[in-house]
Amino acid sequence: MINNANAQQAFIVDITLENAQQYLIEESFQRPVVIDFWADWCAPCKNLMPILEQLANEYAGAFLLAKVNADDPQTQMISAQFGVRSLPTVMIMKDGQPVDGFAGALPEVQVREVLAKYLPKPWEAPLAQANAFIAENNFTDALPLLRKAYEVSGELPSINLLIAQCYLELNRIDNAEVILSTIKMADQDALYEQLQSRIELMKQAAKTPELVALEAAHLQTPDDLQIRYELALQYHQEAQHRQALDHLLYVLRKDRNFAEGEARKTFNGILTALGKGDPLAIEFQRKLFTLLY
Repeated sequence: MINNANAQQAFIVDITLENAQQYLIEESFQRPVVIDFWADWCAPCKNLMPILEQLANEYAGAFLLAKVNADDPQTQMISAQFGVRSLPTVMIMKDGQPVDGFAGALPEVQVREVLAKYLPKPWEAPLAQANAFIAENNFTDALPLLRKAYEVSGELPSINLLIAQCYLELNRIDNAEVILSTIKMADQDALYEQLQSRIELMKQAAKTPELVALEAAHLQTPDDLQIRYELALQYHQEAQHRQALDHLLYVLRKDRNFAEGEARKTFNGILTALGKGDPLAIEFQRKLFTLLY
């Protein structure tokens, strides 16, 4: 394994006789080692190496790129030991043994396909971190990691359901509801059904007498801005933020300075409380911007 602090952070190393055992063999028990056999006179090597270096930096340490100059007298023996017959040659080491490789300068797409078999998926790291936070009931810190994993994964429904679950744990029924509405029937598993049931129970529990009375008053006089404003405040108190923002936005469309600016202050306060990067906050920030400008 790489011992010194600088080497531990390195994704790319140049192989010498002194470090070959450490990097090519010992390190391969910790993570895959991709060995690039190259030479300065080899034009295809110069095409392939930037691709490998880009991927090494992109994966940020998920594998080690070990570069062996096959033309260097000091490392020619290493090339011979690995049976390298042409350049460039790439070998993948795991647990001290070569498990795969290729010869020639493959295009980036094909290089990615070869490496993907031995590397963690890009979304696995943030997902693992998120699950660790969830195990500690820290749903606030889990959410941005889950969002990142969801985007990188190409929007896996299973990750989206975890996002909805976190929102429910944070009493953010509206966000969870929006997410569940996007889940296709084929992906509606047991967790989906469980979350839907929880939403219905939480909605019923949130129906305080004050909220019921305001909803009834709003149905009778839907254009009454004061009732809408009070209803928005009640929804906000019950953590039903989408409904609160919808009513506040209606009020602001009719009167931007309603209640001496308190409606807009409350609107912005809810967005701030939702947090930077929250989808609901982003959605209503855009709507407010459109209204004002």
